[in-house]
Order: sequence, then C-alpha cells, then structure tokens
Amino acid sequence: MKFDPDDWRDFDWRDIDWNQVRMLWLGAAFLLVLVVYSCVYTVQAESEGVVQRFGKYVRNAEPGLRFKLPFGIERVSMVPVKRQLKQEFGFGSANATNPNQFSSEQTLERGMVTGDLNAATVEWIIQYRVREPELYLFKVRNPDSTLRALSESVMRTVVGDRTVDEVITVGRQEIEADALIQLQQLVDKYELGLSIDQVQLKNVNPPLPVQRSFNEVNQAQQEREQLINVANGEYNKVVPRASGEAEQKIQAAEGYALKRVNEAEGDVARFNAVMTEYVKAPEVTRQRIYIETMRQIVPNLGKKIILDESASQILPLLQLSTDSTKNP
Repeated sequence: MKFDPDDWRDFDWRDIDWNQVRMLWLGAAFLLVLVVYSCVYTVQAESEGVVQRFGKYVRNAEPGLRFKLPFGIERVSMVPVKRQLKQEFGFGSANATNPNQFSSEQTLERGMVTGDLNAATVEWIIQYRVREPELYLFKVRNPDSTLRALSESVMRTVVGDRTVDEVITVGRQEIEADALIQLQQLVDKYELGLSIDQVQLKNVNPPLPVQRSFNEVNQAQQEREQLINVANGEYNKVVPRASGEAEQKIQAAEGYALKRVNEAEGDVARFNAVMTEYVKAPEVTRQRIYIETMRQIVPNLGKKIILDESASQILPLLQLSTDSTKNP
C-alpha cells in the first residue's frame, strides 16, 4: 500500500480518541519508570552488593549508586561487610545482632566439662565481620548457624584442655586467645568468608549446686594470697634492715680485728727491736727498760717514800706539804 501525502488533508483530527492517547503515554512513562527502578540501586556505605545474573554470581558492587540489568535478570544481595556482628552463647541480650538467637534450649551449650573432669558453666560472645560476601552467601547454606556450631565446638575443646581453676580464674585470657585462633582456622577451612575479631568470655562459674562451696574455696584462696602478700611485705621490710645491721656489725668486727692485728704487729716489732738491742748490750737495755717502766708507773702512785738501801735508822719525815708551809 502506497502512502499518499494528500491523505493527511482528508484526515479529521477530531476523530482521535485523546483519552486513549493519554493512557498510552501514561503506560509508556510507567514502563520507563519501572525499567529505571529495576536498573538503579544504591549500596549503603557499610555494605557491599553481590550481583547475580540468572542466579549465578558475577560481581561485587561497591557503595554508591549502581546499575544492573532490569526485570530480574540481575539480582543484588546486600551484605554488611563493615558492620561488626555478634553472637552470644549461653545467654541473650537486647543489643545482640540476632535477638532471637537465644532460647531456653540453648542453656545447654554453656554447660561444659573441664580437663580434670569438673563441670563449669561458660558464657561467651564472638564478634566477627563478613570478609568475602560471595563466600558468605553461596558457599554454606546457613553460615550463621554453622559459625555458631563451630564456636561451641571450639570452646568445648579449649575448656576441655584445662582445669576448672584455669577456666574460672587464671586462664581466661589464654582460653580467649586459643579459641580465637582455632575458630578462625575452622572458618577458613569451611570457607565461610568471615573474619573473627574477638572471642570474649563473660560469666564463667561452677555449676549452681556447688557454686557456694566454690566461692568459699575461692575466698579462702584470696585470704591466703592476702596473708602471703602481707608476710612478704614484712619480710621485705625487716630483712633488708637486719641485713644492713649485720653488714654494719661485720664491718665493725673486721675493723676491730684489723686494729688488733696492727697493734699486735706493732708490739712484735717493738719487742724484736728491744730484743736486738738487749742482745747487743744487756745491762744498758735492762736499765733503760727499768727506767721507762718506772716513768710510766710512778706518776700513777700516791705518796712516795724513797729509802736508801744503806740507811740503818728510821728516817725522820717532815710535813712539807703545801698546807703545812702555809699554816705553821
């Protein structure tokens, strides 16, 4: 059929149904909006989009405004890769990542057996992030439940390698560190796409029937440690002082011994010198020793009476003291 331009002159525009035209335009606009809406999506700052085409993973989408094929050809799943997630074991709190994760049946997960065959109730949390979104979504059917099972298994293993005293008192930090390492190894082995940031023990107690007795034992141990610390303090205060006094006395004794040795050596030297002179001139040396001895003795005597060996009668004595001369 050949188009004739003159046919437009015979066309009556009044015959057009403008309502249908408007409906067609509205339909086209709605279709365009639907296409744009199905093509454009936004990835939030703390998330990462995982794009699937006909159900197959094709790429990751960074935060911002992004585009995809419309009408369900490509689908996007948002994964919070920058948000720290948390799971709680043996208890539940309102600010948990999944508030419904705790139930009355899960109280069994906190009951554990230690390496010395004692029982303990252990409550703990794990904090983690999604490191590889594609593995987190597609490698394991339910990664959160799998992570929960792995965490419980690791904690039972770590607690089972230690005594009840280590679990409840001194070994908490070591348990947390070992559990973190082992849990991360299992997460990598099963390709969950997660990064474990922290394993933290919360309440660790003996079972309720023996908790009172355990608390009494623990209190006794604390009192024992306190007494030991007090005794060590007294020891550190008294022993250094006694050591100082002993050292002082030792030094004084050594000084006295040195003094006596020096005096004895001096006496020996003087005796040897006198002996040498005595051998040379016995009479002279004997007379000198006598004179020196009398010089030391006579000043210490009181009244002195000197007699001549040749005197044959009593020697009359005169009162020649100072008082008698002043008062005749």
